[in-house]
Amino acid sequence: MAKRTTTFICQACGAVHNRWAGKCDACGAWNSIIEEVSEAGAAPVASGGARLKKGRVIALEGLAGTPMDAPRLPAGINELDRVTGGGFVKGSVILLGGEPGIGKSTLLIQAAARIAKSGARVVYISGEESAGQVRLRAQRLGLGDAPVELAAETHVEDILATLGNGEAPRLVIIDSIQTMWTDAVEAAPGTVTQVRAAAQGLIRFAKSSGSAIILVGHVTKDGQIAGPRVVEHMVDAVMSFEGDAAHHFRILRAVKNRFGATDEIGVFEMAGDGLREVPNPSALFLGARDASVSGTAVFAGMEGTRPLLVEIQALVTPTALGTPRRAVVGWDSNRLAMILAVLEARGGVRLGQHDVYMNVAGGFRINEPAADLAVAAALVSSLADTPIPPQAALFGEISLSGLVRPVPQAASRLKEAAKLGFSEAILPEGVKDNAASAGLTARPIERIADLVALVAGGAPRSRSRGE
Repeated sequence: MAKRTTTFICQACGAVHNRWAGKCDACGAWNSIIEEVSEAGAAPVASGGARLKKGRVIALEGLAGTPMDAPRLPAGINELDRVTGGGFVKGSVILLGGEPGIGKSTLLIQAAARIAKSGARVVYISGEESAGQVRLRAQRLGLGDAPVELAAETHVEDILATLGNGEAPRLVIIDSIQTMWTDAVEAAPGTVTQVRAAAQGLIRFAKSSGSAIILVGHVTKDGQIAGPRVVEHMVDAVMSFEGDAAHHFRILRAVKNRFGATDEIGVFEMAGDGLREVPNPSALFLGARDASVSGTAVFAGMEGTRPLLVEIQALVTPTALGTPRRAVVGWDSNRLAMILAVLEARGGVRLGQHDVYMNVAGGFRINEPAADLAVAAALVSSLADTPIPPQAALFGEISLSGLVRPVPQAASRLKEAAKLGFSEAILPEGVKDNAASAGLTARPIERIADLVALVAGGAPRSRSRGE
């Protein structure tokens, strides 16, 4: 007879403990450890109670041969297909995370309706809402006539039996994985053990049937997908649906993708009839820009293969506190601290007695170091109260020595700036030749002191020794 064992598992990170504790030693979360009972030493049995037979020998293949591209199922939504790499791969499993109310279900019901109208079988399983609630959302979006098969169920075994009845669906949407439960483990729905076991059963069905499955996941307070991190390793792609309730656009970002790039983004705009694609995100992010105010700079960035122009805003004010405040929204706070140090040490800009506030307009988040030059220019512009030329786009990486380093894909950045009507480019010395081919006037910057002189309208105050 199988022996029942008791383990204590953290619901925040999935760490296993020998006994209960108020705080998890692995992740530091409080009151996240719960007791779970499992059977150890039991012989594997099939669902009907019969013992499983001995495994068979599988055929092994070599690396030589003609590789075949994985067949894809386009969603019909260009921004979604861009992030997935061209569509949903047959037999793949995608984990989609996002904050409540961000628009995950709206995006998926729109994609499901378009795929179903193309003739493919699509199944939508809702574990949080009733079938009537999902139907009402589809009618509000004008998709009530789409032949999407709908069900409200949380039992994994029943779901798998339904999906295996008849022709295998091309796309299956599970909303959400945290509500699913399986008889394979004895634990409450939503726990780490249940989420892992439910995901494993659904992934096994996807690989055997060829159906593409999208698992919707909840997120924690810090924006991470809730549940064990092992689920992110089990799936083929992890996507994050980002946005702010105060802004009307949403960004779909690929965090992991075995069948495509992980640096592509899709931009959507929330409207009354659902999510709309934004084919030109740069115009959206720069739509309400006030170029006459100091402390603003336009950064020519890249997200995957897509160039994007966003506005960097900075505000530098004298501080009344003993320790100046540094507030950052949309950028890395550690990188801002580095730029401030380089400006003071290499550019002679004294910011030690000033509060610094930096923001990326529109709620967008920048991850590449090419934004260093635009951030530094916005800081100097705010301190000197001198606006940056309104038709100038900036990009470049700043090193600790004060040098401005070239960044990749300079030609694509400049072409996007020229397309939006910009006439100047403040850029590193090494890529100044690309500006002429794009029809822009180049203002090359070799050192951070040159940027201070250009923005502040005078010679740099000082240079460090050795420069």
